[in-house]
This record gives sequence, structure tokens and C-alpha cells, in this order.
Amino acid sequence: MVATAFRHPVGIIQLHGSASDAGSASKCGHSSFRFISKNFAGQQRIVSALSTQAQTTYPSSSNSHVESALILIRRGESMWSEKNLFTGCVDVPLTKRGVDEAIEAGKRISNIPVDMIYTSSLIRAQMTAMLTMTQHHCKKVPIIMHNENRQARAWSQIYSGDTEKQSIPVITAWQLNERMYGELQGFNKLETAERYGMEQVHEWRRSYSSPPPNGESLEMCSHRAVAYFKDNIQPQLQSGRHVMVAAHGNSLRSIIMYLEKLTSQEVVSLELPTGLPLLYIYKEGKFMRRGSPVGPTQAGVYAYTEDLALCKQKLDEKF
Repeated sequence: MVATAFRHPVGIIQLHGSASDAGSASKCGHSSFRFISKNFAGQQRIVSALSTQAQTTYPSSSNSHVESALILIRRGESMWSEKNLFTGCVDVPLTKRGVDEAIEAGKRISNIPVDMIYTSSLIRAQMTAMLTMTQHHCKKVPIIMHNENRQARAWSQIYSGDTEKQSIPVITAWQLNERMYGELQGFNKLETAERYGMEQVHEWRRSYSSPPPNGESLEMCSHRAVAYFKDNIQPQLQSGRHVMVAAHGNSLRSIIMYLEKLTSQEVVSLELPTGLPLLYIYKEGKFMRRGSPVGPTQAGVYAYTEDLALCKQKLDEKF
């Protein structure tokens, strides 16, 4: 399968609504834990996320008291998107516009609690996540967790407890990468249409199950992205943590398909704007869409749950 080539640690939806929730007012911070993930070969490994001591037991998703925020952000404009090139899994950075989009996204979610961040293994998604957090009122520092080997874990360990409390773990996962576009990667989209025909290129780009030559279909991308979300991100939400995911058009479309129970016909029509955060509330095992907030001044974004309103109040008093 195409995805097996990317075994590294490792998507524009027009929606309206707002916010998400918080486990408690004190949950504007971050708790130490051990994060267990599965690599592509199916083996388990322990990822140290700001602590190698404590271990979290996740409550059942039926826990009616657990409410948590899920923020999804498609990466800002990349340098190849600007040139209208098929990018896929080629690792290119953001443009100046992409940087500005990420910063604006940060302003929109600046009062919404974030305990953990997940990104793809690609630099444009990681840049988006980091730039977004420069605007957050919690003033915590996002730190990429390195679990490539024992030495990487040891060399990146934080020894100051105070610094640890002011950090947010960032987990990178290749499963959240953009769809691999195969032999189209690097080609101009208009030139590709002239070469293969507009109907064929449209089929590759917008169908659910048709992959480009030696590439992934949206269905194939969905299998890896949704499996990772269910195995790794959803347990964090079940535990009451607030999670931000910075990824790509197709990996995020796949996750939204799962969250909103969309059909394969419905998901292909989703359009996700770059740099626009989308908020969901996870409660009682269900995801409730709240769209994108307009910024920290919109009180309605924070009024969906008492806990989220208390968290905003706490941040307002501090800053």
C-alpha cells in the first residue's frame, strides 16, 4: 500500500457555528501523562509527553461529565499551493500568506483551551500549529515530542518541573499527512489536466475511491487518518483533554467524515479553507460541530458549556 512508504513519526469546509468545552477551569493548563501509540507495523511504543512518570487511565466515552474541545485547522497556504502544484506528501513550507493565515487562526482560538497538539509529519502543518500558538493567551510553549529512538527521547527531555507546566506537547504523525498524490506530485494542476484530460484529473481529485497513478485515493487516506484519530486522539478527548489538530485538506476531510458520519458522496464535496479553525465539542461520546469562532471577543463561542466560559474568564483575568 502506498502509505507504507511514510513510516515516520509522523487536508476547505464551509461551516458556521462555534466553540467547544473544557474539562474544568483549571484544565486551561496541561497534565503530564504517557501517551501510547501504535506504529505502522502494529507494535506499541511509549511516547513521553512532558513526563515519563505518570500514566493516564482513560475513562469510558459514556462518561457524561467529560466535555472537551477539538480544534481542526487546515495548514496555511504552502509555497507549492501558491504555484498551483500538486503537493501531496512533498514537504514544502508555508508562504507569507500561509504564515498570516496561521497567525489569524491563532487569534480566533486564543481563549479556547489547548492541552495537546497533533500535526502531520509535514513542515507546513507543523508551522501552522506553532504559529497558531504564538497568539494563544495561555502563553504556553508548544514542544514537539521526539520518540524516534531512546537517544532522541533522552536528549529532548525536560528536567524543570516549572518549565514542563508551561509547555504543550506536540505529537507528529505521518498518518495525518496529506493524501499522497503519486506521480502527480510536483506537476502544475493545469498542465496535468492538459496531459491526462480534465475529466480524469477531476476524478482523481474529487472521487472517493479513485487514486492517481501510484498514489492514494481519498478512501485510502481516510483509512489511515481515521484509524489514527480513533486510536490516539479520541482517547485524549475522552479523558477531558482539549486537542488541536493541524493537518491537511484530505486528512481532515477524512476525520470530519468520521465525526459527522458523512457518506462517501457527501465528503467529496467538502471544501476546507486554509487557516480557518473548526471547533467541535466532544460530549457523551458524540461530536457536536460549532464551526469557526470569529475571535476571543465573541462571547457566544464560549457559552456552550459552563467549563469553557470559566476557562475564558480565568484567561481574561490573567491577561
